Amino acid sequence: MVESAIASPCTSICTLNEDDVCVGCFRTSAEIRGWSCLGREQKINVLLLCNERSRKVKPV
Repeated sequence: MVESAIASPCTSICTLNEDDVCVGCFRTSAEIRGWSCLGREQKINVLLLCNERSRKVKPV
């Protein structure tokens, strides 16, 4: 069985906040730089972290 690729969560907003987290996709700069080299499980873990970070952001 062929597993489908996991797409980048990039939203093309690409602005890092004071915590070095993108305000568009909620990845750290290190996660953004390394995305293309990550395996499937690692990408899933990053997406879970992004989801957690997005929940901590206060709406403007």
